[in-house]
Amino acid sequence: MRGAIIHGPGDVRFEERADPTVVEPTDAVIRTVAACVCGSDLWRYRGIAQVKRPTPIGHEYVGVVEQIGAAVTTVKPGDFVVGGFLHSDNTCAVCRKGMQANCLHGGGYDGCQAEKIRIPNADGTLLATPGEPDADLIPSLLSLSDVMCTGWHAAVSAGVGPGSSVVVVGDGAVGLSGVLASAQLGATTIIAMSRHESRQLVAKEFGATHVVAERGAEGLSQVLELTDGIGADAVLECVGTEDARAQSVELVRPGGTIGLVGVPHGDLPTDTLFWGNKGIRGGIAPVRAYLPHLLDLVWRREIDPGKVFDLTLPLSDVAEAYRAMDERRAIKVLLQN
Repeated sequence: MRGAIIHGPGDVRFEERADPTVVEPTDAVIRTVAACVCGSDLWRYRGIAQVKRPTPIGHEYVGVVEQIGAAVTTVKPGDFVVGGFLHSDNTCAVCRKGMQANCLHGGGYDGCQAEKIRIPNADGTLLATPGEPDADLIPSLLSLSDVMCTGWHAAVSAGVGPGSSVVVVGDGAVGLSGVLASAQLGATTIIAMSRHESRQLVAKEFGATHVVAERGAEGLSQVLELTDGIGADAVLECVGTEDARAQSVELVRPGGTIGLVGVPHGDLPTDTLFWGNKGIRGGIAPVRAYLPHLLDLVWRREIDPGKVFDLTLPLSDVAEAYRAMDERRAIKVLLQN
């Protein structure tokens, strides 16, 4: 088979790789139907995170089961499946607490921007759709592998509920998914921080009630005007930079909570959090905890998170997908196999 290999900054190649096989009785092998490029993949592509050697890359997928190990019981060959960006057994003590991203027996994949993928812990990771999905549902199903569940995790971590005021910092696919999650959870004031018209339009489709393009003091001033002068009940930090986290701490009201899901780089102003009675929760999303509910919403066409994909390319054009994401020519690129 072929798959994406990152060799260094700006250097992703579509190369021959060995076909994955069932190694453990709990494994499955799927034929990839669609994969995508994540904003977190760009940390390595841009040289911010080190690439020590050529490495398979990608962690989001939907596909069709081709093989299963002897112990797999919940999916079978021919099933169309989606799974989270980390595998989990869904039975360990941590999983039973609903935090499958930190499964005691979980981990990552050997690159999902590939024609086939080995899925460890298949029973605890994969969820089969009720039937063969219509083609137009595939982008939304793919979003459940990471960005929609990550945006949902940001909103849940920040305590978003009926009547909440929310600010979403970051207008990438995760931030836009956070807008959609906040609307689904009942927030009535949803402020999307975005400078880009195409992303502002998606945010409004997803339920944003206001858009603030400014940053820094001017952005804070506008948010305060919309939140009784005190800041938002919840802020979803969906970027990961030091500046984004500092802005989030300013935007949340005393007693409010920041849902932190941007992969962290730099410091966090803990003194400001402490003296402002401002809380922080979040981390890597436990996709498996949210997947059944969100899959049901997508399948019944109550939400359409696949709108975050604004460019579709063949899997073989993965290098161009990275360029488009890096140059902000696309919010998120879907790769068809």
